[in-house]
Amino acid sequence: MTTVIDYDAGNIKSVEKALDFLGESVVVTRDKQTILQADRVILPGVGAFGDAMEKIRRYHLESVLKEVVQNGTPFLGICLGLQLLFDSSEETPNAKGLGILKGKIVHIPDAKLKVPQIGWNSLHFPKNGRLFEGISENAFVYFVHSYYLQAEEDIVTATTEYGVEIHASVEKGNVFACQFHPEKSSKVGLRMLENFIRVN
Repeated sequence: MTTVIDYDAGNIKSVEKALDFLGESVVVTRDKQTILQADRVILPGVGAFGDAMEKIRRYHLESVLKEVVQNGTPFLGICLGLQLLFDSSEETPNAKGLGILKGKIVHIPDAKLKVPQIGWNSLHFPKNGRLFEGISENAFVYFVHSYYLQAEEDIVTATTEYGVEIHASVEKGNVFACQFHPEKSSKVGLRMLENFIRVN
């Protein structure tokens, strides 16, 4: 059973629908015991860093999420859910993130490209990541974001180019996260979610 964290994030329904399509048992909840008893946990997200952290704390989810990670339960952050795993973001400098992983969330440079990045972009895999088993180099996935991750290189499993190199996915132990939306990335994204479901 996969638990999707309910903190009023905008993409909860699309994540739930994708998991249903894969035949996975899904519970959307913010109940502590249900979350802690789950086989795996997904933290979705669309919106602003500071607002999201305020809701996570309002619903008393911060300590629960950290306990899930400490317990070794497979954990996946999606889009804003990736960014919340880090200490802070330039989007809301005074808001403290979960601090589960090390890295910086910074604004995409406003060069000649439109910001936010909205649409499909290809992935490069600098190292093997369990989310990407069976997925070819340069596979296209769907992005919607104005801020991006600069992480410690040893946890980066996928990158993309959008004016700068963007760390598009990370993996550390039982923690996985991706800046793009696998639930909106057609067959490629469904394969990633299926790979996550299979993580032991």
